[in-house]
Order: sequence, then C-alpha cells, then structure tokens
Amino acid sequence: MNNRRVVITGMGTVNPLGHNVADTWKAIKAGTSGIGPVTRFDTTDFPSKVAGEVKDFDPGVFMDRREYRNMADFTKYAVAAAVQAVDDAQFSGFDPHRVGTYIGNGIGGFEIIEESVIKMHESGPRGVAPMTIPKMITNEAGGNIAIKFGIHGPCITIATACASGTDAVGEAFLAVRSGLVDAAVTGGTEAAICKFGFAGFCKIQALSTKYNDRPQEACRPFDKHRDGFIMGEGAAMLVIEELEHALKRGAKIYAEIAGYAATCDAYHLTAPDPAGKGAAMAMKQALNMAGMKPEDIDYINAHGTSTPTNDPIETLAIKEAFGEHAYKVKVSSTKSMTSHLVGAAGALEAVLSVMAIRDQFFPATINLQEPDELCDLNYVANTGVHGKIDAVLSDSLGFGGHNAALIVKKYTR
Repeated sequence: MNNRRVVITGMGTVNPLGHNVADTWKAIKAGTSGIGPVTRFDTTDFPSKVAGEVKDFDPGVFMDRREYRNMADFTKYAVAAAVQAVDDAQFSGFDPHRVGTYIGNGIGGFEIIEESVIKMHESGPRGVAPMTIPKMITNEAGGNIAIKFGIHGPCITIATACASGTDAVGEAFLAVRSGLVDAAVTGGTEAAICKFGFAGFCKIQALSTKYNDRPQEACRPFDKHRDGFIMGEGAAMLVIEELEHALKRGAKIYAEIAGYAATCDAYHLTAPDPAGKGAAMAMKQALNMAGMKPEDIDYINAHGTSTPTNDPIETLAIKEAFGEHAYKVKVSSTKSMTSHLVGAAGALEAVLSVMAIRDQFFPATINLQEPDELCDLNYVANTGVHGKIDAVLSDSLGFGGHNAALIVKKYTR
C-alpha cells in the first residue's frame, strides 16, 4: 500500500431527522428524536408500531422525474444524499476513471419485492412490472449514482447487514489510500419500512414493542429498560479524496480518515460473539492502521442498537479494545435519535462523527435514564456536551457476525 492520506470533502444525507447534514446535525445537538408511529401501513397486527421514517421527502428536489420514476426508495435516498455530497464538495472536472463508487446496502428494494409478489399472486406473471428487478437489486443505488455523475471507476456494493455503511466508507478509504482511485463517492442507504420488512424483524423479536405509545422514548441504548431496536431508513454519502488531489483543487476539508478494519465473529447468524472478541479486534486493527493508541480517541460513536443483546456485548468489546481508557473515553449512540438505518447506519454515523469534530461537540444518547449494570462506560447521557475532540472511532456490528470500525480525525496539514 502507498498509504496515501485520505480526507473528507463533501457530505449529504436524507434521514428521519432531516434531508441534509445541517438540519440533521441541528436536531442531533438539540437531542431531538426522529422516531414516531409507523404511517406507511396499518400496524394493527404488528407487535411493534414505531419507526424512524423519512418524512416529507420529495426526490424531485434532487433529480428529474425521469430519473427517480424507475428507482426504489433506497436508491432515491442514496442519489439525493450523493447529490448533496458532490455539491458540497464542489466536485467537478475530475478524471472519471480515477473515481470510484462504494455504497453499502443491507436489503435493497423491499417495498418493490412486496408489491411485486402481491401483483403476481393476484394477476400472475403478467402482473409483475418490467422494472421490478432493476429497481429491487442492491447494486442499483451505486449504479444510479455512477450514471448520474459519470463515474467510470469501480462501482462496488457492499452488503454486510448493519455494518454495510461503515464497510463501504472503509473500503472506499482503502481504495483511495492504496492508489486504486483518487476519490470516491461512498456511503450507505436503506429503505425497508414496509409490511414485509417490518414483519420479518418482528418475527425474530428484534424490534422494540414496549414503547409503542411513547415512540420518542423507544430507542434507549445502554438503558436498563431497552427492549429492541427501532427500524429506520435513509442514506448518508461522503466524497472522499486523496489529500493532494483535494488540495490541488482547493477543496475544503472536513476531516481525515485515519483507520478502518473489518472482522467476522464466525459465531452465529444473528447473535454476536458473547465476549465481543470480533468487534474488539476490528477496533484494535483500526487503531493500528491509524497509528493510534486507545488514549488518542476522544469519542466513540457506538453501534448502540438498544437491544438487550448488543449493548452489553459492545460494552465488553470496547473494554477489550481500549483497556483502562474505555472508562474515560466518551461514548454515545446517536441511534437513540436517528433510529437504526440498517445498511445506512454506519455512513450516517461517520457523518455525525465528522460534525462532532468540527463543532467539538459530543452527541448524547437520549433516553438513558437508568444505565444497565452491564453497561458501565462513560456514556454521554441525555444531553450533548462540548469538549475537545481530535479523533472519533465509529463502530458497526451486523447480522452474520460482521464487525467494522472507522476512525476519523481532525485534519492538520
């Protein structure tokens, strides 16, 4: 590897808190929840009735109707976030063969699958729309982004469940770092809030059911009374570049990506390794790549799903990776406000980590009223605080035993 330096020059997002980075960050700093009752379908027969839905989204703000009419929701969100990121980076005049597209997505066009199966059941094969396959398959978000911006480098879709967004940014980082490309549009996207998707997660008892009448209190990572995650949707995209490439064109630089690692528990399809060894190893390897010690990390944006299983195991992993510093470093889960965007989660959390560095602000874990005895770290509870932040580690853990850790740090020449 050439080990070139890699910086972030543009960001965009569509999520339950807002349709851009500025509105999203304003809501995060205020401790606002984007979670509410499900409005997409009748939840009478569903045990969970709350979600983090994207509200009042108009794809026409970001693209022409002729573009989005053949897109599933996850692709619309991805392209909208990518348009923002590319505009933010003022990214033009690039060599299209030296730019890549690396997008994370866990599920694809679930609402298209649901609609198509119903139509086939009612009308037979003739009822299935011609664009069913191109709209539903997971690579279409990346494909549409590449088409829109004329990007001819690698166009890669990464599907590692809830780690997809972090892995996509991490793999894009490695591609730029090694010299495979000079820049990339990267991030994650997800839109699976439909009857089919919701029923599947309900069936494995992964979603919260205790707070249906108090949706904004439903996501409570590390709290003793948490009972499941809150399904969300949206996208977050970043433009990343090799440092000299960015400096040559006079780009503004938000932060530098310093390290990344991915591991697999190889333990269970849905349950993490009870000792958190795989997650801890990903954090250690990311630190090693960054040339950092645990004490160099000021803030951990935790996976923090608010499930009974994840939170104590993730706590163990942080202890294993950070040693004594685990009790000093500030930790929070922004999912308490954004909900869990599945394949987009890690990308959105990378954006929020960058904003934390920019504003020197530690986002809170809201609804953390009574910490679980097994979750005993230095959590930023209920209200965000200002403080020194030079480096952030964001980790993501997914079904299948996927673990990913990304380190971003303040840019200095």
